[in-house]
Amino acid sequence: MSHKILSLLLCTICTMPLCFAADEEEATPKRTPAQIMSYRGAPWLERSTRDEEEQPYKVIGAMKLKEGDVVADIGVGTGYYARKIARVVGAKGTVYGVDIQPEMLEMLVEFCERQQIENIKPILGEFDDPKLPKESLDWIILTDVYHEFSHPEAMLAKMLEALKPTGKVLLLEYRLDGETARHIKIDHRMSVKQVKSEWLPAGFELLELEEFLPTQHLFIFGKAKPKE
Repeated sequence: MSHKILSLLLCTICTMPLCFAADEEEATPKRTPAQIMSYRGAPWLERSTRDEEEQPYKVIGAMKLKEGDVVADIGVGTGYYARKIARVVGAKGTVYGVDIQPEMLEMLVEFCERQQIENIKPILGEFDDPKLPKESLDWIILTDVYHEFSHPEAMLAKMLEALKPTGKVLLLEYRLDGETARHIKIDHRMSVKQVKSEWLPAGFELLELEEFLPTQHLFIFGKAKPKE
């Protein structure tokens, strides 16, 4: 075999993994995080039509919460979901309300005082850290917020640390495909493929994918089992 042919073969072999990597990137393009919704948009979180649009009690029902459960609502906002969850887990349970905007947490506290809810603990998180205690959570819930994470890999790692071994995550995201969520900006929507491409490599496994909501995907993730 001539040196020229051998060199050509070696070049081909060395570049093959790069080609495959490029193909994979094309299959799932890198997603640009959406702009964070400002606290000035808080009234939209409490809009009168939200119960009908999102069916929160069906969503919370999918979690099968028990009295005494410990839950974190990341991107809690005004506490639309957290306040409902707090009543389900009861006085023995705890709901951590995490947000990176102090103004949102102030509104959360005001709502809790008005509604006499005492088992929600506000936490001022960071862009890459929700500041949650390790292995403490039965559930994490993220509703229409994950697409805004500027550091999704770091946040997924921290969430994984915060879950108990049997802990789970409920994720809601507006559908990217189809017509049901066309009224939502495109960078505030995600496909199933996008979600799986980011969550599965981070150490999660998809336990359930539900499509009973009018405009949103509902995912339930658990910690991936160690490979034997």
